[in-house]
Amino acid sequence: MTADLRRVLVVRPSATGDFAAAGWRQPQGAALLREHDGFVALLDRLGVDVTVAAAPDGLVDACYPYDPVFVTGAGAVELQMAKPVRRHEPSFLAAEVEKAGVPVVGRLVGDARADGGDMCWLDETTLAVGRGYRTNAPAHAQLAEILGPQGVVVERADLPHHLGAAYVLHLMSVVSPVTADLAVVFEPLAPVPLLELLAERGYRTVTCDPAEFDAQGCNVLAVRPGVVVMADSAPRTRSILERAGMEVHAYPATELNKGDGGPTCLTRPLLRR
Repeated sequence: MTADLRRVLVVRPSATGDFAAAGWRQPQGAALLREHDGFVALLDRLGVDVTVAAAPDGLVDACYPYDPVFVTGAGAVELQMAKPVRRHEPSFLAAEVEKAGVPVVGRLVGDARADGGDMCWLDETTLAVGRGYRTNAPAHAQLAEILGPQGVVVERADLPHHLGAAYVLHLMSVVSPVTADLAVVFEPLAPVPLLELLAERGYRTVTCDPAEFDAQGCNVLAVRPGVVVMADSAPRTRSILERAGMEVHAYPATELNKGDGGPTCLTRPLLRR
């Protein structure tokens, strides 16, 4: 999660579609695209090789490509999504990832449902996977089967009910590793198993400002160890990170935040090294 981000796939938003059905607060289309272009330009300035795909018409959540496909050291795993309006995204994004040179090595099938936002690498062989309304038990079993031959252990971390099934709460809503031994955490909603796994691996933690949790304060993208990108909507959490020695780059996110996704959600890392 924190090694040098060499290559990343992003999806330019659809400016039209049923945003209300997808749970967005209605964005201003032109401003949404400008903010996304600015986000891409920031990644480029930070030395990341960015591949840009275009969201299919009407798939307003497709601009959050962390969720439909998960990438491992061996290749990509095409997921199946629980949110009805996102059900067509995994096949779209899997094809885009393959175009970018990353093979698909596995797919969820049957009744398994999972979002990439529930998956967080704690080290090279440990993948913490949330269990909540977006990721179910069959997905845990299938991910363990797919990733086991790669030497990856799937560790389950149950998420709270919080505001219910209609509200997106991913594991990565409450944790963002920023170096190999430092993570931003929102402890009030963090699963105890996650906190224990972090402690076992020697992580130190800094706390997202509680007033900025809904402003994507805990959603932080590491570009390389100690160099991070976050939305400009969480200035107090930014100050906390800077006091911890992080180099922080913020992007305007008034419109992008209206879908409740931050910089991690806006990227599908293809290569970290």
